[in-house]
Parts: sequence; C-alpha cells; structure tokens
Amino acid sequence: MLHLLKIDLKKLTSYRTFWVVCGLYFITLAFTTASGMEFLKWLASFIHGFGQQINIKRIPLYHFPDVWQNLVYVSGLFKVVLAIMVVISITNEFTYRTIRQNIIDGMSRWEFLLSKILTNVLLSAMSVAMVFVIGLVTGMIYSPEIILADVLTDLEFFPAYFLEVFAFLSFALMLGVLVQRSGLTIILLLLSSMIEAIVKVNIPEAAALLKDLFPMQSISNLVALPFTRYAFQEIQDYVSWVAVLVALTWAFLFNYLAYFKLLKSDI
Repeated sequence: MLHLLKIDLKKLTSYRTFWVVCGLYFITLAFTTASGMEFLKWLASFIHGFGQQINIKRIPLYHFPDVWQNLVYVSGLFKVVLAIMVVISITNEFTYRTIRQNIIDGMSRWEFLLSKILTNVLLSAMSVAMVFVIGLVTGMIYSPEIILADVLTDLEFFPAYFLEVFAFLSFALMLGVLVQRSGLTIILLLLSSMIEAIVKVNIPEAAALLKDLFPMQSISNLVALPFTRYAFQEIQDYVSWVAVLVALTWAFLFNYLAYFKLLKSDI
C-alpha cells in the first residue's frame, strides 16, 4: 500500500496547484484556529461596551478541555479546500489520461482507487495532527492552569474529525470519478450542502428522522456546534456513536460507488 501512496504523491507533488491549495489550506487553518482570542479582543475594542460587559480573558475558548471541540469544529469548516484539491487530482487523471497509462502499466483499477483513498487518509491525518498541535499550544498558553486530566479529556473529537475530513474527501473523490470534469465537479461539491438542504426542506415531518441520515448532515453531526455553551445553552459535548456509524457507512458507499464507476468506465 505504501508503494501505491508513493505513486499518487509523486503525481500530486508535480502539480503546482497542489502546493498552492494545500498551502492555502494549512495556512488558513492555522491562522483561523489560533486567532480566536485576538478576534474577541478586536471585537471588544470595536463594539462599545462589549469588553466591559464580558471579560474576554475569562471566556474559556482555548482552555482545556474546551479547546479540543472548539478547534475541531472550526477546522471542519475548511475541509472543502482539501476536497477541491482531491477533485483536481482525480479529474486530472481523466483529462491527461494518466489513469489509462497506470492501467496499461499493470495497475488494477482497484489499486488506482486505493492510491487515491490512501492519499485521502494521509491528508486527513495531517489535518488532525495540525489541529492537535495548535490546540495543545493554544491550550498551554491560555489555560489558567494545566491539569493533565483536562488535557486528556475530549480527545475523542480527533478520531471524529479524522472521519469527518476523510468522509468528505471520499465524497469529493466519488464526484470526481462520476463527473470527470474539474469545473463541474467543484461546483457540485460547493453546492452539495445547499442541494441537500433543499431536499430536506421538502421531507414531510413524519419522516423527519431521515434528515440526519443525509450524507452532508451525517458528516456534520460528528462534531456538534460548541460555542452556544458560552451563552449558557446545553450542547452535545461528546461524539455520538450513531453519527460515527452513519458517517462510516457513507464513507464506504462513496468509495464503493467510485470503484463501481471505475469498473464500468471505458478509460
């Protein structure tokens, strides 16, 4: 499997777009997730009376263990940037016929798809590692005291974040294999949540439970919005095993549909 990953990475790293998109993703991710307190300070200075009404330093945005869920949730909003890179990668295979050359050279269609899946795993793992490091550093800086039990609490959000990113990248991979045109695929990717929302609005109340089973919704259900806790509202501060199972099912289906399409395609 490592050999397949090396093959795909060699192709990816030859694209200038790969470096631009990945650089944009990781720089934006780092800046956004690490600058939450600075944003609140700016808000306090910009909005008259905000700083007097609320002590910014007492908002545990980056305190252990809150920091883990907070950063994971915000980081999940940027996964679409990585997904665009996945779309460009797979559609270029069809545009430049490199997939055909790989098959001629002896790679099976499953091995070709597996190389893409492994790349998605690597990108997801890199995202997890980066968010963990940012959370650890900011937590050490802003937490009033460092308690090991607090640092180790809520770490289950990282496997959930890995699954969130991987499932969405699998969705992007499937779209790329099905459509095979980068521009149209990216448009569909960006509109996927809107299209799903329109469909859900038209579901009758009797079948409302089905809404959480939709692909984009099930992926977003892995990590719930955490910030309402600071407005003294109850939140879901754990990872639901039901959400994990549903997201795993969709991730499997996305990759299976991509493989089924490759088997039937004349490449």
